[in-house]
Amino acid sequence: MPIRETDPWRMQYFDNVPCPDNVWISTEDQDSWAWYPDHRWIYDKLAVALSQGLPAAPHGVLPPHYPVFSKPTINLRGMGIGSRAFATEAEYTANLTAGHFWTELLTGRHVSSDIALVDGVPMWWRHTEGIAAGGGTFDYWHIHAAAMPAVEQWCDPWLRKHLLGYTGMANLETIGGKIIEAHLRFADQWPDLYGAHWVAAVVRLYTDGIWDFPDTDRRDGYSVVLFAPHGPRYRHPAASLVAEIERRAGIASVQIPFHADKDPALHAMPPGGFRVAIVNCTDLAAGRLARRDLRRAIVGA
Repeated sequence: MPIRETDPWRMQYFDNVPCPDNVWISTEDQDSWAWYPDHRWIYDKLAVALSQGLPAAPHGVLPPHYPVFSKPTINLRGMGIGSRAFATEAEYTANLTAGHFWTELLTGRHVSSDIALVDGVPMWWRHTEGIAAGGGTFDYWHIHAAAMPAVEQWCDPWLRKHLLGYTGMANLETIGGKIIEAHLRFADQWPDLYGAHWVAAVVRLYTDGIWDFPDTDRRDGYSVVLFAPHGPRYRHPAASLVAEIERRAGIASVQIPFHADKDPALHAMPPGGFRVAIVNCTDLAAGRLARRDLRRAIVGA
């Protein structure tokens, strides 16, 4: 399948959409970095900060004021590894780390935005916010139907300037409207919540350089996540239960995002829990009920 997806539980979104064999569409940052050399610089988070005029510098350069936020300059594995705030100069100098940088500590809404670009020009936006549950985990993600002018007005000129010549999907993470991370791909956790034929529109974007997606049935969506305690080796729920849940009103899909035959310690998971199920839905109450049923089947409580 030319849509490069490494997680088998997400292939359900792409399996039945035709894509020419000579067209490759990335859902992974490692592939995007390799496939788009002219624009791979956006994975340098220090460069992204400086391109917006934000105060930022590598570790070793003293910040002019505190607090600041520190993180790896490039981290294609994600998950916020190595990121933290420094409140004082003493705290900063005690934690100098090669390959890290500091930047302004931003405040405001933390938003993930998928954007369809034609020669760097945004043709379509969709914004998502995660409802945190502690320890790097999330209760659910809210895929908003509404526009977010504060994000779009800041990011639109940045995209037109810095991704000129790029046609494809991009994802921006912002805090208070300012870009903290940029990706040459889309979020592959909830493409079914973007509407019917959205994936087909993405394929045409890469094959023909055209964005043709009416988006006439736009609605709020939710990606409800089930986390379990670290340590146990969990088993997948019965396929019949998953199928029954997916037939329920308001449920779009179910993902079981772990390998039952793989050591749990070898999965990339946040410190607050082991992700065992994801329910995509248009009805949050239905998604939470499905999560409860999956918890009983997988965790036993």
